[in-house]
Amino acid sequence: MTRSTTDEAAAPPLPSPKERRRLREAKSLSEEQVAAAVGVTRATVRSWETGRTSPRGRKRALYAKLIAPDPEPVPATRPKTVRRKERPKRPAPAAPEAAPVSVAPEAVAQVSAAPAAEAPTSAPEPAPVPVPAGTPPPPEAEPAAPRLSPDEAFDALYAHSAPGLVRQTYLLTGRRSLARESVERAFQLAWHRWPEVAVDRDPAGWVRAAAYEYAMSPWHRLRRVHRHPDAPPSEPARRALFEALLDLPPAYRRTLLLYDGVGLDLPETAAETEASTPAAAGRLEVARAAVAERLPELAAAASPAEQSELLQDRLGGLARAEHVPSPSPARTVRTGSEDKARLWTRAAIAFVALLIGATALTLHTAPTHYEQPLSPPERVGGVPPRGGPQKLTPQDVRLQKVLKEQLAHGPERLVPRIP
Repeated sequence: MTRSTTDEAAAPPLPSPKERRRLREAKSLSEEQVAAAVGVTRATVRSWETGRTSPRGRKRALYAKLIAPDPEPVPATRPKTVRRKERPKRPAPAAPEAAPVSVAPEAVAQVSAAPAAEAPTSAPEPAPVPVPAGTPPPPEAEPAAPRLSPDEAFDALYAHSAPGLVRQTYLLTGRRSLARESVERAFQLAWHRWPEVAVDRDPAGWVRAAAYEYAMSPWHRLRRVHRHPDAPPSEPARRALFEALLDLPPAYRRTLLLYDGVGLDLPETAAETEASTPAAAGRLEVARAAVAERLPELAAAASPAEQSELLQDRLGGLARAEHVPSPSPARTVRTGSEDKARLWTRAAIAFVALLIGATALTLHTAPTHYEQPLSPPERVGGVPPRGGPQKLTPQDVRLQKVLKEQLAHGPERLVPRIP
């Protein structure tokens, strides 16, 4: 059974641990060479060969292909004469090792006895060389894989991984629309960084990590459409598993889904969740115990391996049974990523232009020399500030009127009469 919630193909079978070591030694491969080819450590390969652990997922397929025994040659009933003119024209293999072929002495004598004068102007056709019985046919070069353009490679990755990622993200969040949005945003980011993603060892894992990070963002709680999860399944067993998953903390839920749902190894799960391997193992045990309280059949499992297989089967059934929305076409995702990148580029250019304009206006209107500011008026010694003429009192008005009407002449003008 494959360790994925969407892949239905059977995982490659592996021989017993002792047979694995024998096959590796038969191919003259060291533990370091196998570890480098599969992408693990030497201790992990030794653990596989002693039976303590077993490879899973993509590493299982690589390891099985690496130690697979060579196909046995088909025994021939009679010698077969191979002529070059009958052999189809194929490109030569990369670097095949030539097998020792015994040439009959009669053929050598015939070739050496031929007179030099009878040699034609063109190169003569070589004599047929008898091949001994039981010799495997010469290896033929495999046709080179067609080189895909970036658009074709992205579309192939999207078609292969997007539907399964939507179902996995639905198990992680419990929201169908958020699962689809997260996967599309992750692929848009992958297309924006395609030179980096294209050379990654696991492009699907790169996109999966980006989709999980976006789906588990706490900011989605502020969005009204994603505030509450969707309705749970109607079947009691699936409903119990669905509710048990959503009751787990996000980090524990993600660890359980990656290890028991997707089928990653514990170090890979720890690396993707940005935790240490012991911390990931502890989260996995706590998550399994919490889910086992809701699923009695999971609690009755005899071993952790059987528990993992059962939980993987239940997660896969839950993901396939629910009707999740199909992702948008790959071309739509690519154009959306390009439009978004173009929009952000234009916004950045507009912001820089606005900043340059504001800076230029400030430099143009700013004073070129220092101007001392005027100090405000203050009271000095309690004297009020100087003002205009005061309003005349009635007595002042009468005196002013008398002075205007009676003109004084002589000395009396010095002492005016005041009525």
